[in-house]
Amino acid sequence: MTTDLSAASQSPATATRIAATGPEHCLAKRDDGVYADPSVLGTTLVAAVDNVYRAGNYFVGVDYPVLMKALFGHGPELPRGPDGGTMVRIAADIQAFDPVRRALYRAAKIGGGRAEYYFEPVWLPNPVDLDGEGFPTRLDVDEFIADMWGKGIRFGLDLPAIRAAIASNKADRVTVARQCDPVPGEDAHIVEVSDDIHRNDAPLELANGRLDLNSFQNRFPQIQPGVRLLKKQPATAGTPGFEMSGTPLPAAPGRDADLLPYAGPGTKVERMADGEFLVSSQAGFLMVDSKTSRISIGDKVVSRDGVSAKTTGNLCLTGDYEEFGEVQEKRVIEADSITVHADVFGLLVSRGGTIVMNANLVGGSARNARGDIRVRGVASAAVLSADEGTIFIERAESCVIAGTRVEVAHAVNCEIVGDEVVVGIAEGCALAGRRVAVECTVPRKQSEMLVAVLRPEGRQIDEVIAAVTQRVAQFAALAAQLKAAMDTLTSSPDVRRYLMLATRVRKGEVVLTSDQTRQFQKMGQDVGPALKTIGDVSAKLKAAEVEQQAGTQMLANLEAQRSDAASIAGVAIQSVQGDTQVRILAYSPADGLPHRWTPRDVRTRLRGPQAGELLFMGGAGAFAWSSDAVPAAVESAVA
Repeated sequence: MTTDLSAASQSPATATRIAATGPEHCLAKRDDGVYADPSVLGTTLVAAVDNVYRAGNYFVGVDYPVLMKALFGHGPELPRGPDGGTMVRIAADIQAFDPVRRALYRAAKIGGGRAEYYFEPVWLPNPVDLDGEGFPTRLDVDEFIADMWGKGIRFGLDLPAIRAAIASNKADRVTVARQCDPVPGEDAHIVEVSDDIHRNDAPLELANGRLDLNSFQNRFPQIQPGVRLLKKQPATAGTPGFEMSGTPLPAAPGRDADLLPYAGPGTKVERMADGEFLVSSQAGFLMVDSKTSRISIGDKVVSRDGVSAKTTGNLCLTGDYEEFGEVQEKRVIEADSITVHADVFGLLVSRGGTIVMNANLVGGSARNARGDIRVRGVASAAVLSADEGTIFIERAESCVIAGTRVEVAHAVNCEIVGDEVVVGIAEGCALAGRRVAVECTVPRKQSEMLVAVLRPEGRQIDEVIAAVTQRVAQFAALAAQLKAAMDTLTSSPDVRRYLMLATRVRKGEVVLTSDQTRQFQKMGQDVGPALKTIGDVSAKLKAAEVEQQAGTQMLANLEAQRSDAASIAGVAIQSVQGDTQVRILAYSPADGLPHRWTPRDVRTRLRGPQAGELLFMGGAGAFAWSSDAVPAAVESAVA
């Protein structure tokens, strides 16, 4: 049986009857208790409960936490009703509040967001002897809730404290209610959603399992496109509080945050169904600005910490690298293009980009496999090499420099070799090149001023070309013989039939039954020796073809060297201001191009015993010589 209660009855006799006035369908009294509909949160349900209390009734066996949740939405989730509906049980019954017992309850002292109540033993009056002491009794929690409601305390009663005070039956002042302060909302914040953001500064593990203590595992993370890097956790509205009267106390909402300030080049902000993310828009190196926390992704790594054993260790990168700090001694940077704005004391290795040093190179080295090297400061006691590029240096001191083309504004005590060498002022240097141009030569202390014109030995080139040609022909003949043998072996009907069937089985074009599989295996055993011979011949044929291709490539290189040897060589010195020697320095093309000699070979060949035809020796004047104009034009007296 269910009874709707929109207002309470006015007497014990009518306490359980339907009230015809007031809010409808908020409360329902059933056989097993009183139920409330939490779907009408707000004034409607509060008014219905208030009607019950104002009518002189109270809830018996009230479930206070459920009542507070139903009235104000404060507290744990509401349980479902027995039928699974939204109606929740808030009390066992509704009874009339006896005025005699209501008189037992005092007023509470309210202040500072709490209410205090003075508990003491209580007595019911004796109807026979009104002036007598009366009968001892105790307060009731359900009546206490009803009385406090009528005195304006509708929220925040501390039932455990109230029950304990009633049970003690002692005089004591107890805090029986507190207001609930609002909880401010949480500010929006940014969280990391990818482990790829973080560097891994653990020692690099090599392929053999050993650790390279000079390199880090992953100093500059690389990111693929479409990777979620950061996520914005939205701000929360906060949890409202309530005064003891039930008046809501609004909560301050959390402040918003924006992902856009974190988005640098190569990243973008995307709003998706599961949130707002900072996503990589391209593949490349991930960099985080330590000052602004801005994340960028690009083909070039930009570092401001310098390169040392503590900061980065040795670096081996697949893209470009730009460094604003120092590169310390023995530290290695291997990358494509490399730009360093501070001094370099270590080793720079480029695979084919450009190496630019805007400061000085001191005691270190720079090598570029297929690109240029530029030093805008001073290169001192350094080694620079560009196998297929140009080296530009403002001032070089005690350096070994080798490149396809070398340009030095001022060189002191250096060994320089290149196909083309251009020097402004050369002091005590040893220069060697196919074409050498010097504005001024000056000896320096114990270092002679030497200039060498490089001339390849053409006869040796012809001999090497002839030998390589013969070798290539031998391998071509061997490959032809092996191919003929292969054709003979594979022309056998049994072998050809087995190979064709094996190919179709391997590709899945034919599926064999059990009997067919046994027959196929029998065929393999029958042609096994022939197949082994075919495999050996095939391996030898591949080796012969590889050797033939390598020899053909070598022939092309030698032909290029022979053509290069026929080109014009020359030297031009505008001003000789001290003892200077100019000679022809022959070299063997079989030993490689001169600008690819090792630093030790460069020093030995340029500073070693002077051999070759002497073109000039003098201490003043100018000198120019060209291989297509013999004899040499000497504009000053030979010393």
